[in-house]
Amino acid sequence: MARIIITEFMDAPAVAQLQQSHDVLYDPQLVDRPEDLLREAAAADALIVRNRTQVRGDLLQALSRCTVVGRLGVGLDNIDVAACEARGMKVIPATGANALSVAEYVVCTAMLLLRGAYQSQAAMVQGQWPRNALSSGREIHGKTLGLIGFGSIGQLTARLAQGLGMQVQAYDAMMDEDHPAFQSTGVEWAGLDALLASSDVISLHVPLLPSTQHLINPARLAQMKPGAVLVNSARGGVVDEAAVVASLKSGHLGGAALDVFEQEPLKAGQAFADCPNLVLTPHIAGVSLESNERVSELIARKVLEALA
Repeated sequence: MARIIITEFMDAPAVAQLQQSHDVLYDPQLVDRPEDLLREAAAADALIVRNRTQVRGDLLQALSRCTVVGRLGVGLDNIDVAACEARGMKVIPATGANALSVAEYVVCTAMLLLRGAYQSQAAMVQGQWPRNALSSGREIHGKTLGLIGFGSIGQLTARLAQGLGMQVQAYDAMMDEDHPAFQSTGVEWAGLDALLASSDVISLHVPLLPSTQHLINPARLAQMKPGAVLVNSARGGVVDEAAVVASLKSGHLGGAALDVFEQEPLKAGQAFADCPNLVLTPHIAGVSLESNERVSELIARKVLEALA
């Protein structure tokens, strides 16, 4: 019987599945008690985390018995994968399990931002009737979606957008225009500069790497069409947040939905105050009732297989 430590939220049926055959410590708040986490890690044969537990440094050194790390999500920037593998630890992300949740988030926020009509409740309950001001919103049908990154989530987002009548183009640094993904989805390949200049909605689907740090910066925001909408459900550091704020306030950027940030959780302050047509969400694009179930079930199954 192996010892499994789960440091963040996991769906209850998946936890129960693990408990059937192994000794499981499930403590969703363990990530916030670093001393307790280091103590428990010493006895762990398997570790299951979300995005807040940093599997590196002291924690990695404490995992002296651990053979597998399950990631309840797909991003691996909170895990030193190379160091884990050098220590004989297998790292397992929940590839594909939350793709639909992210794709729906992108399409939903793009529709909201283009229409610009769904943030009037406060005014209306005070007796205002901003009908004229809210009558020039834009439909999503016929607009162009530009995807920066065209992996599995980008491809699923493309299919949903096409179902709403959008034209879709994509840029991926790892794919040329002959890549079969473009032919199979009917998505047009585009260079980055051309995509920025011609898209009504731009959605980011790239990992955070030195090459993607502040990929969306003042110069690239200036390349975008006036009134274009930006959606970031990838990683916070891909976007220069101050530049997005400035572009929104100047009126060049027509709207933005940010689900991920350079510092999480956000600190209270005025960084995003008074920005028009801005949606902020707390890193939940890939999190839904259904995706939690899929992600948790997949990781439970893969961890059990790795421990067998």
